[in-house]
Amino acid sequence: MSHKSRKTIRFNDQGRRFNARVAGLALRDGHLLVHRAVHEPFWTIPGGTAELGEDSRTTLVREMEEELGVTVTVGRLVFLVENFFHFEDRDWHEVGWYYLMDIPQSFPYAPDGRIVHENADGKNHLEFKWVPATRACLEALPLPPVFLADRIESLPGTTEHIIWDDGKL
Repeated sequence: MSHKSRKTIRFNDQGRRFNARVAGLALRDGHLLVHRAVHEPFWTIPGGTAELGEDSRTTLVREMEEELGVTVTVGRLVFLVENFFHFEDRDWHEVGWYYLMDIPQSFPYAPDGRIVHENADGKNHLEFKWVPATRACLEALPLPPVFLADRIESLPGTTEHIIWDDGKL
């Protein structure tokens, strides 16, 4: 699919935005991979916007190839999240698929929290780092959706549907 023909599952209506997002929980040695656009005040789970005609697993593999330069293995779906928040002068309604994912061992790993990877994604400069997969660490980042901090130390054994409101980011 050429970049010009891509149709993301995102639309705007009177100051509101709907977004279909797919993200991957990458865990290694008790650490979680997070990323952020450097102009934003928070970190997020790596992922991106789904595209029409593309299933969520394919979206995650594509996004990670684009952002990390590696092919990931998508595991089970952990959370299906309906998240509501206010960001950049808009009210957002986001549906997110959060999968476990394995990243090849060749991808850089540093448990000390330093930036291990950077990438330009359109107008955004992204940076990635590994952080302890603990409630205290995720609360301190901050990392929306913020319910993840409460759940990261004991992920559910089956897919959980969560309706959440992150408020103002």
